[in-house]
Amino acid sequence: MSLPKFAATRSFHVELKNRINHYFEATGKSTTGSTGLLSKAAILLLGFVVLYVHLVFFTPAPMWALLEAVVLGGTIAAIGFNVMHDGAHGSFSQHKWLNNVAAFTLNVLGGSSYMWNAKHNLVHHMYTNIDGADDDIDIQPWMRMSLEQKRHKLHRFQHLYFWFLYCLLYISWIFVMDYQKYFKRKIGTIAIKKMEVSDHLVFWGFKVLNLALYIGLPIYTLGFVNWLIGFAVVTSFAGLVLSLVFQLAHTVEHTAFPVPHATTNKLEDEWAIHQIKTTANFATESRVISWLVGGLNFQVEHHLFPKISHVHYPALSKIIKQACAEFNVTYNEFPRMRQAVLSHVLFLRQMGRAA
Repeated sequence: MSLPKFAATRSFHVELKNRINHYFEATGKSTTGSTGLLSKAAILLLGFVVLYVHLVFFTPAPMWALLEAVVLGGTIAAIGFNVMHDGAHGSFSQHKWLNNVAAFTLNVLGGSSYMWNAKHNLVHHMYTNIDGADDDIDIQPWMRMSLEQKRHKLHRFQHLYFWFLYCLLYISWIFVMDYQKYFKRKIGTIAIKKMEVSDHLVFWGFKVLNLALYIGLPIYTLGFVNWLIGFAVVTSFAGLVLSLVFQLAHTVEHTAFPVPHATTNKLEDEWAIHQIKTTANFATESRVISWLVGGLNFQVEHHLFPKISHVHYPALSKIIKQACAEFNVTYNEFPRMRQAVLSHVLFLRQMGRAA
C-alpha cells in the first residue's frame, strides 16, 4: 500500500510542544530518565540474571521453579518496558551510548533491536491503528482488530480465546516474526531499509546465542521435559503481559481506526490528533502498574512525545488533558486496569461480530 498522508495543519501539535517545552524549562528537569530509572534498570537486569542462573544451574524444587519461571517471564517483560523501550526511543539517558546499551537488551532477551526499531519506532508510532500499515494490529487470520480486516467465523469467539494467543506472542516474536521480517525485508507492506553487514552479524549472532542460552544449555542441565515446562511458563507469561500492555493502549472501545481517503490517500486529522484518537491510557491511578510497565499505561503521552522518558508522563498527562479540553479533542483514559481489560474484551467481541 502507498503510505497515507496526514492533514497539513499542525496547530494542535505545535501548541502541545510549546506547553511541554515550557514545563521542562520551568522545572529545570531533563527530558530523559532519572537516577531512579537507572536504579530500576539495575534491579531488573540483576533480577533477570539471578533468576536465570538459579533456574538453570541450581534446579529448585518444582513448585518453587514454576513460581520463579513466572517471575522471570514478568521480569523479561519489565525490562522490555522500562529499559529497552526508553533506550530504543533515545529517552533512557542523556548519553547516546547508554541509550544504545538499553535498546540492545532486546537482543539478549531473544528479539532483534533492528527489527523492533523498524516495526515500532518507524511504523507503529507514525501510522497507529491504520490497517495495512500498523503491524501491531495485524494478527490475521487468528484475530480481527479492525473493521477493514476480513472477518472469519472463528473471530466470533476471539474475545474468549485471545488469552491463549497472547501467551504465544513472545515465543512467536523471537522464533517466527523476526525471521519473517528479516527475509521478507518488510514490516507488513512497508519495506525495511537495507541492513548493513554489522546489522546482519548482530541479528544472526544473537539469534544463535539465544538458542544456546534459552534452549541448548537448559536442556543440557535440566533435561528436555523440565526445560520445556519452564520455557513454556516463562514465554507464556511474558507474552501475555507484553500483549496486554500494548493492546490495551490501542484496541479498546472508543479508540479510532482511521481509513485514508480512497482517492487522495489523506487522513482527516493532523498527526498529533490522530495519535490521541487512536490511543488510550489505562490504570493511571496505579503507581505500581506504572512502575512495572515503564509508564506505558500513559500511552497517549508516549505517542505524542516518544523521546521523553516515561518517568515524566504522569506530569505531562495533566498538560495534555488540558490542551485536549481546549481544542475539543477526546482524551481516552481508563483509570483502572480492570476497566481497560473489560473494554478490550468488548472491543474484540464487537470486531468478531461486526460486518
